[in-house]
Amino acid sequence: MAERAALEELVRLQGERVRGLKQQKASAEQIEEEVAKLLKLKAQLGPDEGKQKFVLKTPKGTRDYSPRQMAVREKVFDVIISCFKRHGAEVIDTPVFELKDFDIAGQFDPMIPDAECLKIMCEILSSLHIGDFLVKVNDRRILDGMFAICGVPDSKFRTICSSVDKLDKVSWEEVKNEMVGEKGLAPEVADHIGDYVQQHGGVSLVEQLLQDPKLSQNKQALEGLGDLKLLFEYLTLFGIADKISFDLSLARGLDYYTGVIYEAVLLQTPVRPGEEPLGVGSVAAGGRYDGLVGMFDPKGRKVPCVGLSIGVERIFSIVEQRLEALEEKVRTTETQVLVASAQKRLLEERLKLVSELWDAGIKAELLYKKNPKLLNQLQYCEEAGIPLVAIIGEQELKDGVIKLRSVASREEVDVRREDLVEEIKRRTSEPLCIC
Repeated sequence: MAERAALEELVRLQGERVRGLKQQKASAEQIEEEVAKLLKLKAQLGPDEGKQKFVLKTPKGTRDYSPRQMAVREKVFDVIISCFKRHGAEVIDTPVFELKDFDIAGQFDPMIPDAECLKIMCEILSSLHIGDFLVKVNDRRILDGMFAICGVPDSKFRTICSSVDKLDKVSWEEVKNEMVGEKGLAPEVADHIGDYVQQHGGVSLVEQLLQDPKLSQNKQALEGLGDLKLLFEYLTLFGIADKISFDLSLARGLDYYTGVIYEAVLLQTPVRPGEEPLGVGSVAAGGRYDGLVGMFDPKGRKVPCVGLSIGVERIFSIVEQRLEALEEKVRTTETQVLVASAQKRLLEERLKLVSELWDAGIKAELLYKKNPKLLNQLQYCEEAGIPLVAIIGEQELKDGVIKLRSVASREEVDVRREDLVEEIKRRTSEPLCIC
């Protein structure tokens, strides 16, 4: 047996040598020589080595999630889904996962659902506590009108739009060079665009542009600015106008947007006093697309639509990084109470009580040892973040009570067994949080 173990170790070492040579891109002759030695060693092992070793791999483009990561994911989804439901959302399931589609039949003022989408976006980001954020808004009609008065040929609208959309990542000079050098736009046209797209602000900017002698003469731009002014009135009523910025550089790449577009970005704290916070990445986006549904309707009817998407994968990463930086623990279970015993030979009583709690809808568990030490049971609660311990002892059984212990405060109180479920529910009805 020892001889075989030694031979298996030689096979392992030789295999590592072959892999090392391949990574180092050694000569084919050298690799072949070492492979021959490996095969010779394997042959000495005999038929037992023929057993296949299965290597489990996740499919390409997917990943596994640890219990900690899944706890974060589930709580983020809870925040998002509960917010949508609070606003009357209905759930659908499609091959491509979408959190929410608005059904806005009967909404006669198109700006109301746009304002509600922005309200939902702000509620979700505020509830997730992932940092300061800003929601940028613009209107595709304003963009198209702006391009028209600046002298952009119709055929270049979309390609110039994609260049403008890069302004949150690169400087205006880089964007201008792309427009002129790569896309053939006249320098004076690019300069004219730059005068507009570098502006951002609130409703005062909307009013300023409504007075712009050129932009106000363009029908599309005028419609977009009028709707944005109304939108800001609704945003003020919703109490979120301070979180919204009218940003003329926001373009959004998708062609099906027909009106208001928006994008939420997280903000980075300024390094120097007086500087503006910097956007560090989009976490949500959306807009109006009144012409999209009609493309699939045989009669081509116009159906008003508005929607938003949440960048859940980016949010997961941000939350995980924040928790790691703060060294905060993440609960990987939702257990409300651990059923414990203070003396030996009480396994049957623990099983009876945990079954009662399960039947009452309480999230409960117990250690699977027959006679675990009380200290070990309490320590398990602290490590797992379980808030309560229901302790059974011989005296408690005689008195018909359960000793309920708060893990955080270490306070204990005797509760009548028939009142235990109600007391646990009262103590564990806490608001949702990420950690």
